[in-house]
Amino acid sequence: MPLMAWNQKFSVGVASLDEEHQRLVALLNHFYDALQAGNANDVLGDILDRLIQYTQLHFGHEEQFLQESGYADYAAHKKLHDDLTRQVLAVQQKQKSAATNALSVEVMSFLKNWLLNHIQGTDRKYGPHLNSKGIH
Repeated sequence: MPLMAWNQKFSVGVASLDEEHQRLVALLNHFYDALQAGNANDVLGDILDRLIQYTQLHFGHEEQFLQESGYADYAAHKKLHDDLTRQVLAVQQKQKSAATNALSVEVMSFLKNWLLNHIQGTDRKYGPHLNSKGIH
């Protein structure tokens, strides 16, 4: 059973961004499956690498839409993205020095909470704005 199941309450109303959010949820679920199977330490480095690469791509798309559409909270939203990127890079450094099960659980919990709060809170706020600018 996945840690998180995608449903419409996660939708921001922009298909391409919803698809990217689904991919982030899938990465988190892959990590959770590995943790459940006792293989988290084996996949943590790879998942962090993929998460960093994918979040940079996703954040770039999101930020481009927000900036081009004149989203009023663009700077604050970008700061949240920058903060997460720094946090994940710090976790990646910690993982490279000594991967442990405790770190794996910490990472999974952090990512789940951040993803839930960010998508359902901050990201859902921009949906109506982007839709009003013809971005669906």
